Amino acid sequence: MLHPDTELRWISAEIGCGILATRDIPKGTITWALDPLDRLMPADQVDATPGICRDTLLKYSYRNRDGSYVICWDNTRFMNHSFKPNCITTAYGFELAVRDIRAGEELTNDYGSLNIIEPFHACDEGTERKVVYPDDLARHYADWDRQLEGAFKRVQTVEQPLRELLSEEQWETACHIAEARKPMKSILHCLHKPAVNG
Repeated sequence: MLHPDTELRWISAEIGCGILATRDIPKGTITWALDPLDRLMPADQVDATPGICRDTLLKYSYRNRDGSYVICWDNTRFMNHSFKPNCITTAYGFELAVRDIRAGEELTNDYGSLNIIEPFHACDEGTERKVVYPDDLARHYADWDRQLEGAFKRVQTVEQPLRELLSEEQWETACHIAEARKPMKSILHCLHKPAVNG
């Protein structure tokens, strides 16, 4: 589920729709959490889905570390890519705001962390990266980890509307990371590693 202080709005003809904050969302806020209405679909079921449905499913889902496709039921599926994202996924089933997000600002994540299948050219944001590649998670995890470590430090000090979606274990782990009582598991843990046959 996406943070409640957001709404779907038209961004531009080039980008389409996107998710904008309706209030300030501080760094360290959980901006998305996997919830019971989200669907996990194994890759073989996706492969067996009729073409027109499969194309839409692939467009609006992402792969987890097991290779299953996560289909978000709410507006999360409209969150756009950025090479300078303000939200980054964690190895714990939720995303964090890695910097303060102001009201009216678009929430974004880096599709390079989502186990994409095919590379794609993204909007030019003046960054060195211009293309999102399937192996970006293995190449850029250290930078995302640094940003997440800073965000985790604030998890206990900001309002968390999505807290109830986390299990007690997830929340306890987040608090222990914030208090430096436990090391943060790297985002690299989210990397899907296809099985090697033979």
